[in-house]
Formats: sequence, structure tokens, C-alpha cells
Amino acid sequence: MINFAVGPVQMAEEIRAVGAEEIPYFRTPEFSALMRENEDWMKECMGAGADARALFLTGSGTAAMEAAVINLFDAGRDRLLIVNGGSFGARFAKICGIHHIPYEEIRLEPGRALSDGDLALWDGRCREAGLTGFLINACETSTGVAYDMEMVGAFCRRNGLVLAVDAVSSFLADEMRMEEWDVALALTGSQKALALPPGLSILVLRKAAIRRVEESRAESLYFDLKEYLKDGERGQTPFTPAVGVLLQLHERLAGIRRRGIPAERARIRAQAEDFREKLGDLPFRIASESLSSALTPLTPVGTDREGKPVPARRIFEILKDEYGIYICPNGGELADRLFRVGHIGNLTPADNDCLIAAWRDMQKRGLL
Repeated sequence: MINFAVGPVQMAEEIRAVGAEEIPYFRTPEFSALMRENEDWMKECMGAGADARALFLTGSGTAAMEAAVINLFDAGRDRLLIVNGGSFGARFAKICGIHHIPYEEIRLEPGRALSDGDLALWDGRCREAGLTGFLINACETSTGVAYDMEMVGAFCRRNGLVLAVDAVSSFLADEMRMEEWDVALALTGSQKALALPPGLSILVLRKAAIRRVEESRAESLYFDLKEYLKDGERGQTPFTPAVGVLLQLHERLAGIRRRGIPAERARIRAQAEDFREKLGDLPFRIASESLSSALTPLTPVGTDREGKPVPARRIFEILKDEYGIYICPNGGELADRLFRVGHIGNLTPADNDCLIAAWRDMQKRGLL
């Protein structure tokens, strides 16, 4: 099996070996020391600065998204601007709706990048509209569109907006310079480029976000980040964490630091570039105006032996059932129009060759 999904992804042997060990008791000085290293290393990977904090939440990236919204923003005080270019931008909007936090949206068609023009419509109007915060997915994973975070950071700085970023799929694949771009909070998950099992999300907060958390009235027991800030000072979490995944995280981050963070990004970028070069004349169209190194979104443009268009979902099913290869399907209105090929996790150019060869064979069989 070769896994080109965008998460969970293939794990390295040394990470799987850590996962095979017995889970230790965690309310110990030894585990606290490991957690402090995890925190320091995550801040470094995010470019957050020494005075930032990293919090570890047992839950998926969506749990971190909800925790970020309800701890940074309040229904009676805030109004947010959300970039909605796909399923995960829509998820931010859904979270705000559930918690009665008012918002406006910048809606983008699938595959379209966020432009200066989109932001210019709001430049200078944010204060009169009562806007205080900005929510964005650094990469809209459902469509494979990477947004220009330097441009977004400058816009938020000009307009006095607190910037919170979902970097779940872009973390380690693309640049994240929280301090330089004035990102107040960025979050990610364990099952993407960190290449760990799912179940752990990490939120990195700079001073503006920490201050808002401390002043917040988050109506939640589990998601109140004040408790995570407090317990994190002693290298612990308020509730039982995903101990095994945190041990694997420590092993993974130690390896990244040995090789260097730029080298890890370069490896993922090279994997993406190799795949895109090898696509050649295969009957696919890249469906994003602004690509992340994490994934390539593809729209099928060919026909089968009967001259019928080949649905994207069908390509996923054939690869899975007949070739032992996973790509990443889409749901909803994009199910038949778009699939995604991930470049994160323990993949190599040789794996790209296997996928390309499978597609060539499907062409010979009249399936593509």
C-alpha cells in the first residue's frame, strides 16, 4: 500500500517503533521535560518567537479550530472576517455560527487564490464594520489552494485585526513565519506533515492571542485554553493527553531539528515538484491557482473506453481496489470533479513513479 492521502499519511519506521512501545505514566518530571522540549521545538517550527506558547490538545484539527475561535473571540465583542474558499473555510464559518460570533466572508470559487483585490474591498472599512479578527486556512486543503500569508498578515496589521491561521496541512510543507507576519495564533494537526497518528492538535499562540485567551469567557470545560496555558507552565495538560502521539511527536521534531527545518520543507517541496513534472500528458488538469507543497489538486479531463468522462471518485476507487494506492477523494459537489495527491509523509520520488505507472496502466485498459 502506498498512501498519497493528505492525512493520515505514511509514517517513518522510527516513528512507528515509538508507537509500538508501552504507554508510560505521564504525570512525571520526565514527561514534563519532554513536553517542554515539544513546546520549544513547535514554536521554532512555526517561527513564533521565544515568548510564544504551544498548547497540545487531544483532538483533531477541527477541535483546535473550535478552541481557537471560542478562546480568542467573543460573541458580544467581536466580528470576524473569514476567507471561505472550500470545506475548511466553511468550517470556520460554521464554528462561528454555532457560537453566535458574527462574521463576514470573502467567498472564493474552488481553486481560486486570494488576491489583493479581494482584500482591498475591506481595506479601511474594517473598523466601521466592527471587524476585530481574521480567520483563514493557510492552505484550503479541500481544493489545494495556498494563500499568500505575507499579504494577509500585512492586511491584518493595517486594519488592526487579530489573525488566526489554520495551518493544518501547510505546516512544514510551506513557510509559516508567525512573528514576521504578525500571526496571533496558528494551529496544526499530528496526521499531516508531522506524519504521526491522528488525535493530536497543536496551537501556537503569540502575546496578542495569549492576552485574549486570558481575558476570554470560553464556555467550555475541555476547550478552555486558560487551563492549558496554566498546566503547560509545568509541562503538563489539564486532561489526559494523547501520550503515545506526544512521544512520537518528540521523536519526529528531534529528527527535523537534526536535519534542519529548511531541509524538511525542501524535501516536501522536491517531492511535490517531482510529481508535477512526471504528470506529463496524463489527462488531468491542476485545479489550483496557487499551489501548496503539501498536495496537488487534479481535475480529470479524459474519457473512458466508452467516451464517457471519468469521475474523480472512480479514479480513487480503482487505485485503491486494484493497485493498492490511496489518493485523497473529495466530497460534496467536488466528489466527481476533483481529487488530491499528497506529498507529505514518508513518501519518495519512487512512490510517485508507482502512481504514474498505475495511471499509465489505467490508460492502456481504457479506464482513463
